[in-house]
Amino acid sequence: MREKHLSKISILMVCFLSALSAYTYAFDTELAKKFYGMFSQMTPEVVAQKPCQITPARVLEMIKAREPFLFLDIRTPQETGIVGLTYPDTLRIPMNELFREDNLGRLPKDRKIVVVCHSGTRAAPVAMALKMLGFDAYLLKGGLPALAREAGTNVVELFK
Repeated sequence: MREKHLSKISILMVCFLSALSAYTYAFDTELAKKFYGMFSQMTPEVVAQKPCQITPARVLEMIKAREPFLFLDIRTPQETGIVGLTYPDTLRIPMNELFREDNLGRLPKDRKIVVVCHSGTRAAPVAMALKMLGFDAYLLKGGLPALAREAGTNVVELFK
């Protein structure tokens, strides 16, 4: 009798664990297909070229040479309220609002877009997604602190 009871408990445990593992490994297949379409383009050859990065030194060269580009600041309003970019060609759209159709319509298709956030962590997927949508987008490597370090006290020289 005891063996029969243990057998029933064992069967119930197996069923429970099977159901749990099925739930654990379940995922949204449609969303996975969208991610595949996005990330499958990032082959090792493409990634090795760092197609979505721009260095602070290169950005400062572009400013000095007066190359047309847009800073896209994707930080929160709270962040930009404390430390904000004042460069004339800057557009502030928080990351969580960027991919609305009306906001994407505000982005230029005819010049580079330098996506900035505090550290570059948020800018990386945003720049990659924008590039895949056809924009000439780059993440600022190292974020705003790296740009400030690179500029140092020579910022005045850029605008002469």
